[in-house]
Amino acid sequence: MAEGDRKIPRIVRSLGWVSFFTDASSEMIYPLLPALLKSFGAAPIWLGAMEGVAEAVSAFMKWRIGPVVDRAPRKKPIIVAGYALANLCRPLIAFTTAGLHVVFLRSLDRIGKGIRGVPRDALLAESVPAKSLATAFAFHRMMDNAGSVLGPILAFALLRALELPLRVVILLSIVPGLLSLAVLVLGVEEPAAPRDDAPAAPREAAPVAFAPALRRYLFVLTLFTFGASADSFLLLRALDLHFPEAWLPLLWLTLAAAKAASNMPGGWLADRFGRRRTLVVAWLLYAAFYAAMPHVSSPMLFAALVVGYGAYYGLAEGTERAILVEHAPVAIRGRAFAAMHALTGFAVLPANLIFGFLYTRDVKLAFTVSAACAALAAVLMVALVGPPRPEKNATLSE
Repeated sequence: MAEGDRKIPRIVRSLGWVSFFTDASSEMIYPLLPALLKSFGAAPIWLGAMEGVAEAVSAFMKWRIGPVVDRAPRKKPIIVAGYALANLCRPLIAFTTAGLHVVFLRSLDRIGKGIRGVPRDALLAESVPAKSLATAFAFHRMMDNAGSVLGPILAFALLRALELPLRVVILLSIVPGLLSLAVLVLGVEEPAAPRDDAPAAPREAAPVAFAPALRRYLFVLTLFTFGASADSFLLLRALDLHFPEAWLPLLWLTLAAAKAASNMPGGWLADRFGRRRTLVVAWLLYAAFYAAMPHVSSPMLFAALVVGYGAYYGLAEGTERAILVEHAPVAIRGRAFAAMHALTGFAVLPANLIFGFLYTRDVKLAFTVSAACAALAAVLMVALVGPPRPEKNATLSE
């Protein structure tokens, strides 16, 4: 890769900082929501409703925004609308007086995420050469994960060092949220026209149906997601192994840091040695960690496995998006990203319900089923998803 290709374009760096501040704002609040809901009573019910409704509306919004993105002459206004909705309504949780209010505002937050994610990823894909796609997406995910580290640290410092009330800390999340919007509005300049090596197809001629290779990739990606559980189950397993409760936030922060540290190396490896190969390795790594975790009885060894498991994210997060771009012509790229986000979003709910059900019956079975799904997805990735055909990927020629 030439020296010029190694440099992250300004628009990618700016979008990375937007996500960094947004995630810092979100993660200042997210760990505090169970305590807030507990003050209203029936916390488990409201917590479950919040997560289920929020993810469902987010997935639906991602699905519906795709055609809008493909038809829109500019993507930045849609991105600004999504980030503004999330960052401005999220601090209002500080004024809630009932669990239903939290569910409503959390859903608005996720609607904002559903609006912004597809046009942002499409804009990012248009802003870098084809051979640097995985690196660019990995940089963005690195900044997002780094914000996930900063947010809880800020919340902890405000609660412990300054001894501020919980609701005040939630309200102060507006500060990184406003920084995010400032970077987006002032620091992100959308190109006036597509790059020379990525001529845009006429929008009115955009095909409605996805190519078979793209449909197969989305199927395999959804299968993997369907077998994957939320990382919060790893914290539950750590507690079951008598991991000190006071150290759980540290374990969570360390996992986020491991993700951030491995994102850029993972993207670079994908661009240099092949994206399909890298994703297969990532999914097999996931399978190996999940196969090993239920057999570990030492809490510290389990914690070490959790941190090591963060390397899977580094290999997979940027690579998954880069492979999608390889198979999605620019005229339908918004719909392709919408399909990816929506399908994986809808798969999250049954995935966690199934894992939780199995976990209550047999911990080893729960982890083993997830490992098996990841391994099967890796095999199907090799068998069903080939490299993109050049004539169908003219928009990504080098």
